[in-house]
Amino acid sequence: MTVGRIIGVGLGPGAQDLMSVRADRLIRAARHVAYFRKAGKPGQARRIVEGMLHPQAVEYPMEYPVTTEISVANPRYNALLSGFYADWTGRLAALVGLGRDVVVLCEGDPFFYGSFMHLHARLCGQVPVEVVPGITGMSGAWTATGQPITWGDDVLTVAMATLPEEELTRRIRDTDALVVMKIGRNLPKLRRAVHAAGRDDQAWLVEHAQMPGQRLTPLAEADSVTPYFSILLIHGQGRRP
Repeated sequence: MTVGRIIGVGLGPGAQDLMSVRADRLIRAARHVAYFRKAGKPGQARRIVEGMLHPQAVEYPMEYPVTTEISVANPRYNALLSGFYADWTGRLAALVGLGRDVVVLCEGDPFFYGSFMHLHARLCGQVPVEVVPGITGMSGAWTATGQPITWGDDVLTVAMATLPEEELTRRIRDTDALVVMKIGRNLPKLRRAVHAAGRDDQAWLVEHAQMPGQRLTPLAEADSVTPYFSILLIHGQGRRP
């Protein structure tokens, strides 16, 4: 019996020409394409591949039951998302059992803070699963600044703006180079943490890196609310020959 597979495909930071050749080939040939999105929205992953999908491709939008409506600390948040991933694990596994290959579109890299990781953990051992890496969003962001993010022995820290403020402050203060992701409504907290760490004049905010509407702003001049797809950067200034 023919057995299909799940293929998590990294789309890179947002521009079609920054995808790998392998990702481009798989996406254009796919007959079954799944992607995550917020209810009522087309989805960032789907937007990136606009015009690439085969005319006969069947699409499976996986709509989150919750995003920012309730706090991540609320037990309902984990319960709702756990049920969501379990449901889609079953649906995708059923397609594979029918001999279908399913391409799951993943912004950035599938194994870097992406939703696909939660499907991967559940599907492995049930069905064949493959992963195609992609350029991360943070790489797209620091490239947009025109400056290297690290030099010599610089230590790079990647943090989430969802961390408690004191923890954010500590990590910002104690690293050479910094990337902060998942900003959105957390920008006021992040701004306070950067100030407390004494690094206001070093911080840049990159919105929609490598996408239409890309914008670079010193943190001190940034709005109080910023898109979810925004990244804060502090460039390292380490050893150079």
